[in-house]
Amino acid sequence: MTSKKPSRAGLIALACGMILGLFLTVATYEQSYAQAPAAPAAAAPAAAPAAPPAPTPACASDPDPKKAVTEKCSPNSGDTAWMLTSMALVLMMTIPGLALFYGGMVKKKNVGDTVMTSFAVTCLVTILFACVTYSMAFTTGSPYVGGLSRAFLQGIMSDIASGAGTPNGLAVTIPETVYMCFQMTFAIITPALIAGAFAERMKFSAMLWFIGLWAVVVYAPIAHWVWGADGFMSNGNSDAMFKVLDFAGGTVVHINAGVAGLMCAICLGKRRDPGPPHNMVYTLVGASLLWVGWFGFNAGSAVTAGLQAGMAMTVTQIATAVAGFTWMLVEWAIRGKPTVIGISSGAVAGLVAITPASGFVGPAGSMAIGVAAGVICYWGVTGLKRMIGVDDALDCFGVHAVGGIVGALLTGVFAINEYGGTPGLIEGNPAQMINQIEGIAVVIIYDAIVSLIILKILDAIIGLRVADEVEREGLDIALHGEAVQ
Repeated sequence: MTSKKPSRAGLIALACGMILGLFLTVATYEQSYAQAPAAPAAAAPAAAPAAPPAPTPACASDPDPKKAVTEKCSPNSGDTAWMLTSMALVLMMTIPGLALFYGGMVKKKNVGDTVMTSFAVTCLVTILFACVTYSMAFTTGSPYVGGLSRAFLQGIMSDIASGAGTPNGLAVTIPETVYMCFQMTFAIITPALIAGAFAERMKFSAMLWFIGLWAVVVYAPIAHWVWGADGFMSNGNSDAMFKVLDFAGGTVVHINAGVAGLMCAICLGKRRDPGPPHNMVYTLVGASLLWVGWFGFNAGSAVTAGLQAGMAMTVTQIATAVAGFTWMLVEWAIRGKPTVIGISSGAVAGLVAITPASGFVGPAGSMAIGVAAGVICYWGVTGLKRMIGVDDALDCFGVHAVGGIVGALLTGVFAINEYGGTPGLIEGNPAQMINQIEGIAVVIIYDAIVSLIILKILDAIIGLRVADEVEREGLDIALHGEAVQ
């Protein structure tokens, strides 16, 4: 595949788009304040003592989040503190966690490009999420995509003086700003995971365009389908076509990222010179940061500091340990030696698989999910990878798509009504398995088709892959003018 140029035109267009977005943001901000009534110049003296303020309404008075009271609500300080912590933990998963995890598995001449991809994606997706994708994913609109009531985060401000706010109906005990930031970190790590598939051969400019477009037209709608109050697959929507159990992102994050990564690997072709990981310590440190951060990912998805968060944290720890240990034993038996890269990948596979199940299963179910993730994801990055013949450089598909599918399916098996409010197959509800299969299929089909369309358009306009000489020299020097010494 030949390299198309100039890429500078793409960068100029990207910069112009960002400037336009900032202009619209300022215009929206100023307009919202211009419409607010002006404060009186001086308050008239009170004729009588002021009446006590009306009691704050109960935000969760209706169990249906679409009908919950969400105006002038006092946030719960414990829930808010936990969600502030969870947001920081999940952000740590991408930078520095994923950056180091991926950075240790590429050749030394491409480390800078790999870690910068995670950092640049964090910046880009933050901007897009604030401008449009939060509103598209997490406000009501239609069963397929949310509205634009929170575009540029208009109307999200709280009355700090009175201690009351207007939370999102999906998280009624915390300020909407906190919920938005928490969901932003999910929107950041999902496309950042895709980079594992196209590492060491994709143009940096093409990567930015692909991630930006994908975040808007793939991630936002799928997040709305599964998690939105009126999403057509949402377990919390009483009117959903079918209800998918996905507590923290098995379909929305991992299957979604893994399938998009596979499409990238197919379109880019194989690397010219695939090599062994250059620094296993980076990868181990990155995996360790991912493990710690994942408690915010899974336990934070309870959106409260309560019993469900505690169980989600417990099963996350168990499944991760079981999966890492299982992968190590399988690799040891097949290849004769356990490796650092192997046990690190196994732990991440366990984290992936327990993600959709973490709010619905108990400790016994998490152990079964951990064993399945360790065995099946090991096969995904070895046997399955050879079968399909695609150069998924850092096993984005083999770990995240395969692990996400395993976790989503087994959620339908091991879900316990007492823990998450929905019984699974072992409690006599085989219909939930059908729901899980339908959800997986819908996400895979939509993601694969739209991702391919985006990739083909970008390849025709600016080209996806670096030139052969750039790949031989290394992306760090050629694309960024710097290198790890």
